[in-house]
Amino acid sequence: MHPFASYVLRSYYRATGWNEDNLYANLTRSSNAILDFSVPRGLHLSISKAPNGLFNTSYSMNAMPSLNGSVGYIFTSCNLDVKSSGSVRFKDMVERFKVYDQPRRPEGKEEEWLAGERADTRDYLLYGRLYLPTGRLDALYSTRLSPTLQALVAAISDPRSSLSSEKRSRGDNVSNVMFSLQHDIGKWCSEYTYSAEDGMWGMRILHNFGRLRNPTEPPEDLNSSPGTRPKRVDEEEATGGGLKGRVSAGAEFYISAKERSAGVSTGIRFTTLPDATPPSFQLSQPSSSPLAQSSRSSPSQPPTTITALFNPMMGHISAAYAARVSRDLSMCSRFDFNVYSYDSEWTMGAEWWMRRAALKHEDELEPSLVPPKQPSVPVPQAEFLDILSDIHGVVKARISTNNNVSLMWEGRLKQMLVSLGFVSDLSSRSKPIKAIGLELSYFSAG
Repeated sequence: MHPFASYVLRSYYRATGWNEDNLYANLTRSSNAILDFSVPRGLHLSISKAPNGLFNTSYSMNAMPSLNGSVGYIFTSCNLDVKSSGSVRFKDMVERFKVYDQPRRPEGKEEEWLAGERADTRDYLLYGRLYLPTGRLDALYSTRLSPTLQALVAAISDPRSSLSSEKRSRGDNVSNVMFSLQHDIGKWCSEYTYSAEDGMWGMRILHNFGRLRNPTEPPEDLNSSPGTRPKRVDEEEATGGGLKGRVSAGAEFYISAKERSAGVSTGIRFTTLPDATPPSFQLSQPSSSPLAQSSRSSPSQPPTTITALFNPMMGHISAAYAARVSRDLSMCSRFDFNVYSYDSEWTMGAEWWMRRAALKHEDELEPSLVPPKQPSVPVPQAEFLDILSDIHGVVKARISTNNNVSLMWEGRLKQMLVSLGFVSDLSSRSKPIKAIGLELSYFSAG
């Protein structure tokens, strides 16, 4: 379950038009959502409040195994549409498998002029969290320098009064400041970072092959027939079968002058194009027509993401395959191998969405859930079906060749979001359950 601060940050990116998915750091985001989900440890309680669209507060407490807590505040320059835990779209609060839309060049805000001078200001976000009783302080500042340029400053200040004398003698410092500059033009996205604690410089770059999508252009219809456009003289007949998608490739390089070390990695990703079947509210035919019934059928190709990463200095190779095999079931498999030590691990996982029966008539929906008759941006079919059907939970499972098994359920009970899970070690008879936890989250708006 996303923390409330992460939900606000994603809402800020969405409100300002920044695409956080077009980063090399998120290259394996789809497979990580299924295989690397975080199981809560102990008992965690979180209460948040959004008095208005600019200011948000959050309070959290860990009751088990030790008692501690934190207080956080978030301020943004633009009004955010933050929902309450009872009305927020459930999929927005869960890290999940998803085939992301084609990247596009970010667009800036419209210029505002007052008395012949620019009156609009840069968008920014300020976040701070204080942990008790340790006194650790986390801070984040994000601002848009231009439509395609974003700057971030993240800081950690930890007094660590319980730091051992041995660690002090080594000069360990848990406080740090990190600067990041992100440049996204759609087809290319680069990120430059600097960490003050270890003097590390880093660069990440991601390139998307193929044609970029225009923001005003409707999604490509995978079901359209070749006869809809004139055929060129030198054009060959399309071959059937296979997956239609796009390829992205990237790399990262970092070097630390203080540690006298460096690292490099590269990765590639293939992802299918999102299904472009129009949702039912964009169809002029009644719901009993064959065209409307076909819009509820499965997409023309299964949403699939294939990724591969290689770190030549560490000798680590990772390949993952993730796909949505049905409307509510997604599965993923990943193989990790080290060419130096010959260590390997095979991990498999799945996520299954739990939902109630879909509503049959639009008048049964709440007014806030009724979609517009002619939306400005086409809504994918899967997203619209989520509106008609009430998703109330998701079950995630993971098993690997190192005998670790993880199971977690995330859902909504009344006005509260709940996460319950455990981690088990099948090879240990004395302690088969490594961890078990429960997380309760409640937040309100207005």
